Amino acid sequence: MSSVRPLFVVAGIGNGTGTGAATARLFAKSGYRVALISRGPEHLNKLAAELNQAGGEVATFPLKDYTPASIKSAFASLKSHWPSSPLRVALFNAGYGVWKPFLDITEDEVRESIDTNVVAAFSFARAALLEFTKLELETANEGGAAGDARKRGTLIFTGATAALRGNTLTSAFSASKFGIRALSQSLAKEFGKQNIHVAHSIIDGNILTDRTKSRRNDPSWEANQDARLDPDAIAKSYLHLVRQDSSAWTWEIDLRPAHEKW
Repeated sequence: MSSVRPLFVVAGIGNGTGTGAATARLFAKSGYRVALISRGPEHLNKLAAELNQAGGEVATFPLKDYTPASIKSAFASLKSHWPSSPLRVALFNAGYGVWKPFLDITEDEVRESIDTNVVAAFSFARAALLEFTKLELETANEGGAAGDARKRGTLIFTGATAALRGNTLTSAFSASKFGIRALSQSLAKEFGKQNIHVAHSIIDGNILTDRTKSRRNDPSWEANQDARLDPDAIAKSYLHLVRQDSSAWTWEIDLRPAHEKW
């Protein structure tokens, strides 16, 4: 394999059935080396084995937590693992949600929400942007999806409807998701001048995962492709962002099923 294959890194793959894992699968198929950063080594190793057996080149970088030190260490490890591969795409997909009446939310839950959804996003973005700023513009001979789109790299944040509006049970969740949206917008404006593409994705609806299938226990919902988000379809939208030419970039994209009420 060529030593100049581009690198894709994702933070947050859950149990391997959601957006982070689906995006890793797609970018592995699209010719990228894939670095998986997440808590839960069991799910990390299972996904990596699946992708490597399918012909990908994937390595895992498990975390104990999403502290700045842990994220910085993971990036140092992945660059040491693939020193010749330019980091071209980074996806922050980690998240923590608490849905409770305001007076029932604990200080620990507020702290975890801010630490995972905001502080970790800052740390991940900093590590990715430090790598992007070292690079020249990507060229088609690297083999990445951006081709000759005149960009150094693409940084994507997975967000939520709660980034746009609060609701009765989302005070802590919305506060942190507002924060990640503001971060992404600020970075898009600051680093766009360096041909670094920063994008924010609003996920407006339930994603079909093992967890949502178990929670809903509704086979008709699972079968209705117009009623729920498919993580593979989300991944395709993320790949589309990477391919966008620098003359027409998207900062924010909102994704929802056709039959979602909004």
